[in-house]
Amino acid sequence: MQVVLALTLVPAAAILRGGHQNLVKEGGVKGSYPYFHTSDELSQELQRLSSSCPGLSVETKTSPGGEVSIDIASLKKPDASPTNKMYFLFGEHARELISPESGLYLLKTLCGETSTSEYANGVLDDTEFRVVLNGNPHSRRKVEDGDFCLRVNENGVDLNRNWDEKWEPSPEFSPADTNPGKNPFSEPETVIFRDDVSNYRPSSFVTIHSGTLGMYMPWAYDMEHLAQRNNKAMMNMLRELDEDYCQCPFGAAGREVGYSCPGTCLDYVYDELNTSYSFAFEIYVGEDYRDDLKERWQQKMRETEPTAFVELAHEHYHDVFHQNPSDFVQLKQKSHMVRRDWRDADTCLGQFNPTDEGTFSQTVDNWAKVYTDLARKIVVDQKSKAGQ
Repeated sequence: MQVVLALTLVPAAAILRGGHQNLVKEGGVKGSYPYFHTSDELSQELQRLSSSCPGLSVETKTSPGGEVSIDIASLKKPDASPTNKMYFLFGEHARELISPESGLYLLKTLCGETSTSEYANGVLDDTEFRVVLNGNPHSRRKVEDGDFCLRVNENGVDLNRNWDEKWEPSPEFSPADTNPGKNPFSEPETVIFRDDVSNYRPSSFVTIHSGTLGMYMPWAYDMEHLAQRNNKAMMNMLRELDEDYCQCPFGAAGREVGYSCPGTCLDYVYDELNTSYSFAFEIYVGEDYRDDLKERWQQKMRETEPTAFVELAHEHYHDVFHQNPSDFVQLKQKSHMVRRDWRDADTCLGQFNPTDEGTFSQTVDNWAKVYTDLARKIVVDQKSKAGQ
């Protein structure tokens, strides 16, 4: 399938009224791509694992007003004393179907059910997991029914701009699918995330997205200052993981002066909760985009002098992100542009998600290894800092 980018603007009101409904196709995702799970199947798989996997339990958290309920899984090896409490947030953006799929595959791997399980041996000795698998359930159902471009929640709000970390109201001409809401934590989903992650107090946090390839650390809102706590350790982890698994842009997300990426969970959990390690991964982009991104990135790395920190919003990398926009690396020139023709549902599906089973399997397998390797690296760093 040939994918064509068209930079067009769509009135925000049209999208907030549900203007994507004309995109619904007979059979939806499951009819054409049966290897994806429906929302009901995701919940069923969690319940099945809770009865078969030692140490795994599932809670359903409901927002204070009853608007939404979200399943959250916990996995801790019986009798283990883990030093790393690792929190994963999958599926904030509904159209990124591959994000929750990679989370389910991770849990199955840790429970010994996949071909990657042997690779993950020993991870549960030192790391426990808490996993939000499907963070935007109402809108995901619409995507499953064929509304392939839908990113925001049922209120038209981008859940990854709604956190109270340098939150900003939406500029007048900003894309409708990055609407931050009327105030921080205005959305029932982000209230659930905030309360749960605050109660859990993780030592490490990872949020998973798709639409490009990239591995990021704080800050997303600030290019002028680097995150200070554990910055060298986080950068080293990203550098090593990138070499082994991604060969894609990695480093401090940052911003170009004049336009920020405020209100993200990446920055909130790191800053407000004093979490030692905070990351955002973008794990898939369609084949028509992937080769160009890797080629541009590898060329850029050859052109620039090696430094301790890779600040992705630096002008050195602008050409990479002009061609391959990221949700976390925002450039001023792109701030008022919508990336694609919203009328082309298939373009959205193919950019954000694998549309053949082989690529699907390769993607979830690759990133399960990233997640488990990251857990190991965090534990090594924790023990080093503790003098063990």
